[in-house]
Amino acid sequence: MISIKDMSKKPVRLTEGHRLCAGCAEPIVAKQILLATDKPVVVANATGCFEVSTSGFPQSAWEVPWIHTAFATAASTISGVEAAYHSLRRKGKINEDIRFLAFAGDGGTYDIGFQALSGAIERGHQFMYVCMNNEAYMNTGIQRSGATQRGASTTTSPSGEHIPGKREFPKDLTKIIAAHKLPYAAQASPHNWKDLISKAAKGFEANGPAFLNIIAPCPRGWRYDSADTIQMAKLSVETGMWPLYEYENGKWNLTGETKRIAEGKMERRPLIDWLKAQGRFRHLLDPANKAVVDDIQENLDADWDELLRLTKL
Repeated sequence: MISIKDMSKKPVRLTEGHRLCAGCAEPIVAKQILLATDKPVVVANATGCFEVSTSGFPQSAWEVPWIHTAFATAASTISGVEAAYHSLRRKGKINEDIRFLAFAGDGGTYDIGFQALSGAIERGHQFMYVCMNNEAYMNTGIQRSGATQRGASTTTSPSGEHIPGKREFPKDLTKIIAAHKLPYAAQASPHNWKDLISKAAKGFEANGPAFLNIIAPCPRGWRYDSADTIQMAKLSVETGMWPLYEYENGKWNLTGETKRIAEGKMERRPLIDWLKAQGRFRHLLDPANKAVVDDIQENLDADWDELLRLTKL
C-alpha cells in the first residue's frame, strides 16, 4: 500500500474549485480512486451531482480526459471508448497503457443505468465502474432510488400519516453484479482510505470489468451536519449497514472493520446509532414506527448472516 507521503507527491487529477456541496463525499471518493493508479485514465461521468458540479462550462475540475454521458449510459460510453482504444492499439496507432473508469450515482447505477452496466460487464470490457452511492437521486431533488433504505424520508417517499418513508428495502446491487461472475467487485467507504484505494488498485488491474460500490453520505439528503461526512461513512460500516467486502475471481472476502467485527475483534454498533444520526430517519424514533425499525434490523441481520456464509466466517 502506498503511503500518505507518497500519495501527496502524486499529481492531482480532480482539482479544487468545483461546485459540490460542502461535506459532499463524492470528490473525496474520486480523489482516492484516482490515486490508485499511475497509468493514464479516461473517465466517463454520468449525469448527476458529481458531473454537473465538476464541469460547469467553461471551467472543469478534471485533469484527465473526461466525457460527460447521459444518466443511464456511463457503462456503455466507457465500453465504447475502451473498444476504440483496443482497435487503435491493434493498428499500432496507440502505444500507451490506458485505464478506463466510469463514475455514476446510485440512480444511474441501481436503476436507469443498470441495463448498460450489465451489458458492458457481460461483454467483458476492461473498465472499472464506480457507483457513488448516496442512496437517492440527490441531483434532481432527493427522490428515492433503488439504493434508498427502507424508512428513509425522501421527496417521493415522504414520511407522514400514510407512509413511514420508503416502503421497500434497497437492492443488494453488489451481489447482483457479482452474479455476473466478473473478475472483481467490492464495497468500500471513504473513511477507510487504505481499504478503498487498495480495492480501486485491484479494480484497475482486474483484466476485465470491475465494479466498486462506495457509500457516499450526502449532508443535504441524509440531513446531518456537513462536517460529519466521514463520521457518517464510518458509522454506516460500524453498524453493518454498509459492510466492507470484495468478490475477487469467485472468492468472497471481508475487509476493514467488517472483518474485525466478524472475527470478534470489535463490536457491531447498534442500528439506532445510524438512524438517529440522520434527519431522514427522524420519524422512525417515534414509537409508532417501531415496526419499521424492527424490519430494518431483521433485514440487516439476515444480510449479515448471508455475508458471513459467503465468506465462510
